[in-house]
Amino acid sequence: MIEHAVATAATAMASPQGVVALASAGLASALILAGSFVKTMIPLRWLGLGSNLGFIVYGALFPHLPMLVLHTLLLPVNLYRLIEMIRLTRRVDAAADMKDTSGLWLRPYMKRLKLKAGAVLFRKGDLADHLYMLTSGRIELVEIGVELPAGRIFGEIAFFAPNRQRTMTARCIESSEVLAINESTVRQLYYQNPEFGFQVIGLVAGRLTADIRRLEATLDASQKADGTGVPVDVPIRSA
Repeated sequence: MIEHAVATAATAMASPQGVVALASAGLASALILAGSFVKTMIPLRWLGLGSNLGFIVYGALFPHLPMLVLHTLLLPVNLYRLIEMIRLTRRVDAAADMKDTSGLWLRPYMKRLKLKAGAVLFRKGDLADHLYMLTSGRIELVEIGVELPAGRIFGEIAFFAPNRQRTMTARCIESSEVLAINESTVRQLYYQNPEFGFQVIGLVAGRLTADIRRLEATLDASQKADGTGVPVDVPIRSA
């Protein structure tokens, strides 16, 4: 095997075309090796593109048909995934700059669901395996009689709760349309782009903070109303 490799290299070095081919293969191999030390997805995709180009040049000049075909097929895949990750990063950065907690930047990764009036999206105690966003119609959290505003994500707190169980029932008051994203997609996006994970955490933390403030305001109002100063149990709207 070593003798064959030496003979192949010697043959390639005999011409300028062969030298370029070997240099391209060497650079592509170095990029693959560097990729093993990269922890985030965007630099890894850049390195993958570079290695694809290097092996394409090698496969075309040497020539080596299987390598040429393989990396010609991998090149658009890496390019597509790179563009997708760059777009996600820009959306996440824009959401962070605008302090956007609506979750609109998640839309490209969500699937559309149409529900009829009276349909139950999820019930109290169900497994929380999706995040949702109401785009049109009216949905009520049955236990507390609260309508969800359109354009806001809901169900995110139970999604990350230790037992991952819904604390509310979401029922359609009228025909509604929601967007949904499942746990698997969220996990993939998180590992591919850590900034996405931080933005999701910010979304959950912001909603929890708002719920706590509503709870405190309700408790203060109840205590003032009855004059006893005794706290009143008020459910937090987490779904």
